[in-house]
Amino acid sequence: MSKRFANGLLAATLAVFAGAALLAPAMAEEGRALPPPALDAPAGEATSEVAVIAGGCFWGVQGVFQHVKGVTNAVSGYAGGAKESATYDKVSGGSTGHAEAVSVTFDPRQISYGQILQIYFSVAHDPTQLNRQGPDRGTQYRSAIFPGSPEQASIATAYIAQLDKAKAFDRAIVTKTDAAPFYPAEAYHQDFLTRNPTYPYIVYNDLPKIEALKRLFPDLYRDKPALVAEAG
Repeated sequence: MSKRFANGLLAATLAVFAGAALLAPAMAEEGRALPPPALDAPAGEATSEVAVIAGGCFWGVQGVFQHVKGVTNAVSGYAGGAKESATYDKVSGGSTGHAEAVSVTFDPRQISYGQILQIYFSVAHDPTQLNRQGPDRGTQYRSAIFPGSPEQASIATAYIAQLDKAKAFDRAIVTKTDAAPFYPAEAYHQDFLTRNPTYPYIVYNDLPKIEALKRLFPDLYRDKPALVAEAG
């Protein structure tokens, strides 16, 4: 059994004894209002761009961006290691070099790369946690950005420096930028949050992120998610 599924079962057991109402506040991801990037990409003629990001379990990161206006698809997968090791069973061991990542396809006329990163740092995860996120531990859960171009790399690097300089977090940001290929995860991981809204891990770790997105970015939030199953 994987560590995450074990955590889900543990959360369910705790809920029986302590009550979900007591657990949720302690485990909820409240999000944080962050300033937009000072350096961003201007809207051009392109109608589609891809951002690859990692911030812990890909279920929650995918779920967040599926609810963002301008996002046309968000696919869970792996980045940072070799193609041969891009499977859940291997990545879960923590020695492949991969991080659980999400490839976010978006329309840059509706939302910029910088805004994608703003949501990533504000809502999708805690960028000050080194090689872990919430209940998950290991380098596969690290905070990382995988730029697809020199422009994306410049924007990401500048934004991290901007947030650190402003002391936007109580601790330094540990997010690394590293260009690497992205490999889609297995079908059963796609749209996991939408398909399993009552799964304990989702309830306690990920649904609060959706609420934080809605609260902090009301103009960018959309209720109907962009699902992989509907992307064709």
